[in-house]
Amino acid sequence: MKKIYALTSAVALAATFSVTVHAGATLDAVKSRGHVQCGTNTGVPGFATPDDKGNWSGIDVDVCRAVAAALFGDAGKIQITPLTAKERFTALQSGEIDILSRNTTWTLTRDTSLGLNFAGVNYYDGQGFMVKKSLGVASAKELDGASFCIQAGTTTELNLTDYFRSNNMAYTPITFDTSAETAAAFDAGRCDALTSDQSQLYALRIQLKNPEGAVVLPEIISKEPLGPVVRQGDDEWFNIVRWSLYAMLNAEELGVTSANVDEMAANSKDPNVLRLLGKEGIKGSGMGLNDNWAHNIIKQVGNYAESFERNVGQGSPLKIARGLNALWNKGGIQYAPPIR
Repeated sequence: MKKIYALTSAVALAATFSVTVHAGATLDAVKSRGHVQCGTNTGVPGFATPDDKGNWSGIDVDVCRAVAAALFGDAGKIQITPLTAKERFTALQSGEIDILSRNTTWTLTRDTSLGLNFAGVNYYDGQGFMVKKSLGVASAKELDGASFCIQAGTTTELNLTDYFRSNNMAYTPITFDTSAETAAAFDAGRCDALTSDQSQLYALRIQLKNPEGAVVLPEIISKEPLGPVVRQGDDEWFNIVRWSLYAMLNAEELGVTSANVDEMAANSKDPNVLRLLGKEGIKGSGMGLNDNWAHNIIKQVGNYAESFERNVGQGSPLKIARGLNALWNKGGIQYAPPIR
């Protein structure tokens, strides 16, 4: 006669079975080293850029800081490796870095043929175009025969080819290794237009000699979900990176901020908040982390809204609207699975 076991909740399931968390090679190495090695862009305002003292900041850097806060209780325990688009995947595959958090688009090829896994999306973007106002162009459809400054080794090149081919237009590509080089060439008049992810265009625009003399055109020609990347085959590390990002998104949805997280941990009656902050539920055991792992992220890095606004939003020089990056219940598509 078959026995049927009814388990009414994940808590009951966890209580029934003994689960041993075994640290993977990356997690072991990071713990032994004492810091997270983070691969970022060579310098894109709002995403990853150093100040005059060599301190890096940006929405991509915050992902790495969140992982360090979750693992070590200290968001400062990261070191940055600046990488060009051509270098980034090799650096991750070889083990030179632990996380690639470098405005990198999640695609089928990258997710299945490079030995890598995308751990989530920290910025929903799309490819656009920037031109000088003096060119007198109001739409990308008017750029037939134009020359374009492009960063090599990116999805930008294929997207541009597809767009011009489908619209029966011609163009001349001029490629460069870094985004800074593309912007400098555009500024110097070496090309008619610059194409990249639209967020990057806004970041590059403020670095031009005359930012007001350039305009970002309205067309978006691609989907560019940008997010952190890790090596395949190390699920423990993958889970920590993924849920560090998801903790920031859940914190915004629940109204938990760097300013009120201590008070919420002490006084909130909301079970969702209590699970997030390690007061109830599975806590940190499923990832081999301390129970206050998410509390440390929120306290030291902030929730997703705080990171977005200070780096690329209204509190930054870029002043990018939330758009698709608003939460799912605020008109956007940012969405994190629940912590329970």
